[in-house]
Amino acid sequence: METLPKSQRLSGRSAVSALMSKGRWGFSGSLKYCYLRNEPSTGANRIMVSVPKRFFKRAVKRNLLKRRMREAYRTQKTLLAPSSTDILFLYNSKNVSNFQTIKEEVALILKKISDEG
Repeated sequence: METLPKSQRLSGRSAVSALMSKGRWGFSGSLKYCYLRNEPSTGANRIMVSVPKRFFKRAVKRNLLKRRMREAYRTQKTLLAPSSTDILFLYNSKNVSNFQTIKEEVALILKKISDEG
């Protein structure tokens, strides 16, 4: 099983707070997303996924949905040009979606982001 390398994961308090405050927000089905294009466009795109505890109290379901979102992004990251964009995927539904549904929503989000760029 392949994973996302550290260079493609969004981490650090300053990077996350900049994304949340300056980023552009949008909705797509059961996913809410925020993205921010960084100035030096030579870096890789970085993502962060989140599933709120208020929707799913059990960590097993939260981790399942996070794995599905990361895998959906990993298999379709070529839809988004490498333009040093930070993206946050936030699961925003009380129902557990299957992988195919999440994959379609992530593809739609990546196309929206690449079209706006």
